[in-house]
Amino acid sequence: MNTKRWVALGAAVVLLFGSILISALINLSKSNFAGQFEKLTSTSLLESNMTRKTIEEGSNTSQIALLKVDGTIQDTGDTTSILGSNTGYNHQQFLKQLDDIKADTNVKGVVLSVNSPGGGVVESKQVYEKIKAIQDARKIPIYVSMGSMAASGGYYISAPADKIFVDEETLTGSIGVIMQAVNYSELADKYGVSFETIKTGPYKDIMSGSRKMTEGDRKILQSMVDDSYKRFLNVVADGRDLPMAAVKKVADGRVMNGSQAVKAGLADDFGYTADAIAALKQDKDMKGSKVFEYNTQDSISSLFSTKVSSLFGASAETQAITKLLSNYNNAPRMMYMYGAE
Repeated sequence: MNTKRWVALGAAVVLLFGSILISALINLSKSNFAGQFEKLTSTSLLESNMTRKTIEEGSNTSQIALLKVDGTIQDTGDTTSILGSNTGYNHQQFLKQLDDIKADTNVKGVVLSVNSPGGGVVESKQVYEKIKAIQDARKIPIYVSMGSMAASGGYYISAPADKIFVDEETLTGSIGVIMQAVNYSELADKYGVSFETIKTGPYKDIMSGSRKMTEGDRKILQSMVDDSYKRFLNVVADGRDLPMAAVKKVADGRVMNGSQAVKAGLADDFGYTADAIAALKQDKDMKGSKVFEYNTQDSISSLFSTKVSSLFGASAETQAITKLLSNYNNAPRMMYMYGAE
């Protein structure tokens, strides 16, 4: 036979075996897919952020939870990207983890690892209140390990901890509130763009980018920012057991490194997450305790993320799409935030 015949024969064999394989998969899926899918989508698995992974073996009746806040503290809904991988901090999942710890009497201590520039005033306050609820209801120690950054809202959620560990180079502090918006009214005037706004009151379009801010606007917004700032000051003063005067001295929005934070009384000691865990065990006589952390991906995402990620890779385009899809809304809002949003 010539080359063309061999090619034709090879193609026929491939098609034959392909059709046999497809038929077998279809038959298999008909019998098993429904049951397998039901298992994958069960409530317990879809909420697998509540499942735990043991980091250090130890007593089941004396456990230490390692919690992680990595990224901006804001409620963007589900942070699982279209590629199946978890894209960062998930606010609702983290709140559920805190509730789980509060309900579990086998958890005797918490180490909170914080690597965050801060976030929304509401979200930061929600995390803070959950941590306080754990302390009030369970009377268990909570230690914080700050990473490269734990500023503004990152510090807000850390303040009630029994002990705060930093690296000398950790960026922290930035105690204050910020509210920003882009005003493009002069640019619009330059290019002859006008905005027709129908509103029910003079402040309905407050902080709109289409007009200049009035003194009335500024007074209203400043009063809101000042209220949130007062709450932040009280959180720090109460959490760190510092006089208000000492807090205000460093609460002008300045950022500081870990060494400066320790000197100012905003942190206690130097070390990393492992050091915070070791200190908690030593300080609270918990040397035989199990240490665990929560899984951060749901089951279906975990099933597909590795394959999909390997297929597409972490290209610049993929990262840009993921960031675009996970962006918070652009409405002006008050933030406990250091740096650009």
